[in-house]
This record gives sequence, C-alpha cells and structure tokens, in this order.
Amino acid sequence: MNRTRRRSHPRGAFLTFEGPEGSGKSTQILYLTRTLRNAGYHVTATREPGGTKIAEAIRKTLLSATSHEPITAESEALLMLAARSQHVAQLIRPAVARGSVVLCDRFADSTFAYQGFGRGLSLSWLRTANEAATGGVMPDLTLLLDVPASVGLRRRGQAGGNPNRLDREALTFHQRVRRGFLSLASQARRRVKLIDADRPAEVVRAEIEALVLGWLRTRERRAGAR
Repeated sequence: MNRTRRRSHPRGAFLTFEGPEGSGKSTQILYLTRTLRNAGYHVTATREPGGTKIAEAIRKTLLSATSHEPITAESEALLMLAARSQHVAQLIRPAVARGSVVLCDRFADSTFAYQGFGRGLSLSWLRTANEAATGGVMPDLTLLLDVPASVGLRRRGQAGGNPNRLDREALTFHQRVRRGFLSLASQARRRVKLIDADRPAEVVRAEIEALVLGWLRTRERRAGAR
C-alpha cells in the first residue's frame, strides 16, 4: 500500500495566522493544512479563543452577540488569556513536542491588537499577563493577513451567518485593530510576515505556501547541520 512518507523533525513548529476580521485566515489555514500534509508534515490546526473544551466554552461567552451584560475590556482580556493558558497547556505545547506543525488561527498578537490598540488597555500589562498565561510561548512564525478594515467587514457581511460581538463593533474600532497589527508587525519583522490579503484567495494561497514551505525546509537544513 502506498503511504505518504512523514517527515521527521528535530522539533515541532508553532505558526500563527493573524489579521483583521474578514482577512481570510481560516480559509488559508485550510489550504495550508492540506498542502503541508501532502508534503509529509504532521499538522495540527487550531484556533483562538478555543482549541480545547474549556477554551471553546470561553469562546462562546466572549463572542456571543446575545448577552445583555456588557463585558468590560479587562474581563475580555482576562477571559482570552484564560482560554489561551488552557490551549497552550493542553494542545499547543504537547503537539509541538510531538513534532507537529501547529497552525493557529489567532494568538497573542490578536490580544495586543484587539484589547490593546482596539480597547485601549495597557500593552505592557497585556504582555506581562500573556507571558504568565502561556509560560512565555510565542510563535516561531506569524503570517499577518492584511486588509483594510472596511474590506474585511464587507467580506464578513457577504459571507452570511450571524455576526458575533466583535463583528458588530464600529468601523473605527476595527481600524484601530488593523493599525495595531501593522505596528506589531513593524516591531517583529523577523517573526511576522506581512501578506497582502486584499487579493484573490488563490494568489494569497500561493504566496503563503511558498513562504511556509521555504521557511520549514530552511529550518530543517539548519537543524541537520548542527
């Protein structure tokens, strides 16, 4: 029987997809998951908030658009971090330890962009709290899919479905979030790769696949040379 040969890795890898609402992260993760598996990689695809039963329950609370009780910015941030702590401990860290390539839809950069730049919370406080929640875990590589806030929200509307609590925020909020992502990317150029997502999905897909496969293979060569 013909079986796909799985690549062996000196260690796993943790990759995150970030971006404003409607940037196409979920679609691109599906594409990349399929491509990497066909290339012989073990892949674990997950999302935030979520990824475990407890974290998914927190997600439901955070994104519910029907709650009559407002969630304060501080509560929102702490709930995000509680979900992330569970996610890292129960899924991300073990998967990377097994040699898997973990693809995560949002991580810490989203907290800094949404709760920091969007809500106005202290970035210093958020970074300290995030480090405590994750034990210092950060992505090896981040793909920031960038689209203007108005374009992303229009895409979300055209996709149908019920908008969640964050979708319903004002355009100015989403513009602050986008500026936050771009600011974060400018401060971490080695880790964060900016992708113009205001293009057809197949064009974006080709760029992401070339970038990630090249990055993984370079990493493997360097590990093999040690």
